[in-house]
Amino acid sequence: MADLPIAAVVRIAKKNGAERVGSDAAEALVVKAEAYIADLTKKANQYALHAGRKTIKEEDIELAAKSEV
Repeated sequence: MADLPIAAVVRIAKKNGAERVGSDAAEALVVKAEAYIADLTKKANQYALHAGRKTIKEEDIELAAKSEV
């Protein structure tokens, strides 16, 4: 079971140009979004630990996102 609400993901898709989103596509978006968030969190956590912190800060998220490119 997904943690992200499907309706929220569909809303984001529609705000970004999707006129309609099928239920299978919505579920796939949720799975991919959750995987991306999990990966980003793992990388951000590594940056926080490297800085001697247990708390992930915005700067850790930004660095992790930049390393994705």
